Amino acid sequence: MTKAPALLPEGLRDRLPQQAEAASRITRALVDAMRSHGYGRVSPPLAEFRETLGGDDDRTARDLLRFTDPVSQRTLALRPDITRQVGRIATSLLANAPRPLRLCYAGQVVKLRASQLRPAREMLQVGAELIGSDSVAAAREIVTVAIDALEAANIGPVTIDFTLPDVVDLLARGPLPVAASIASLRDALDAKDAGALVRLGAEAYLPLLRATGPFDQAIADLRVFDSADVLAARIDALEAIAAPVRGRVTLTLDPTERHGFAYQSWFGFQIFVPGQGDAVGRGGGYSIPVGEQEESAVGFSLYPDPLIDAGLGAEDDADRRIFLPLGHEPALAASLRADDWQTVAALSESDDARALGCGWRLGPDGPVEV
Repeated sequence: MTKAPALLPEGLRDRLPQQAEAASRITRALVDAMRSHGYGRVSPPLAEFRETLGGDDDRTARDLLRFTDPVSQRTLALRPDITRQVGRIATSLLANAPRPLRLCYAGQVVKLRASQLRPAREMLQVGAELIGSDSVAAAREIVTVAIDALEAANIGPVTIDFTLPDVVDLLARGPLPVAASIASLRDALDAKDAGALVRLGAEAYLPLLRATGPFDQAIADLRVFDSADVLAARIDALEAIAAPVRGRVTLTLDPTERHGFAYQSWFGFQIFVPGQGDAVGRGGGYSIPVGEQEESAVGFSLYPDPLIDAGLGAEDDADRRIFLPLGHEPALAASLRADDWQTVAALSESDDARALGCGWRLGPDGPVEV
């Protein structure tokens, strides 16, 4: 039997009414929470010139879904991430806006390839960026805003896993030099491969593998390991960043984690919820290129699609969906809609309230449960 051709490319899909409505509710809750902290919403385009999305990073450019613009004859790309676009807006259209600049966003992104943990190539990304500072105070705020947004959308219980993306560089270029390449050292630590560390002649880094897990114990282990006080300022900063959300989330630390932190600078964090193998959010400090200089920033991105697929934000529309029979009074129908009812008007005598998803029917004396 011949297999029917796919209706959509692999990794892309349609959202039916219930999931589309749930996505809308979750997006609104997340964005409203960010806006309540003073973050203004921006909405960049789905496609841009390849060089503005990929920059000078060849690896990033290779991961772009590209095509030729018939108008400009230049190469365009679909955005795989909105963070870079927000940085472009901040350093161009809003270059003269007062700093720190607080921006938030929500929109679809498209990946060139899917991953095993995330088979979807198109996904919803919602986030916030604080541009003009990557101080401890800025980091504290961005982590707090992320947790407030998650709570507003009823996402939880939450675990925040902190990391120090530059910890290997600080140590390898300071008190713990190694003959092997720093990239090899990072890979061994990221894989938690003690044997690889020994083969690289990096036994001194083995205690870092133990400084992982519940936040307080991991921080204590990291302080013991840091006998030269190279990481003291970083450790103090992490404790200060974590302080406002203690008791609201579970805190963990993995100081050498690099997966998903391609451009973060001195601190980063991942957000996990039970039942999801991959993080539902990531954030941290980073720098935005501005000519030959850079502007500091902190931010986070959330990817709620797997949670929405699992039922987050779903509501039974039938509870507020009312069937209007033929000949109903239009003014009454309008008043029902003003009172947050969804009205479904009959087009023929054969239309059935229950079949059309209505939990109520408009009777002579008002709504009647079906």
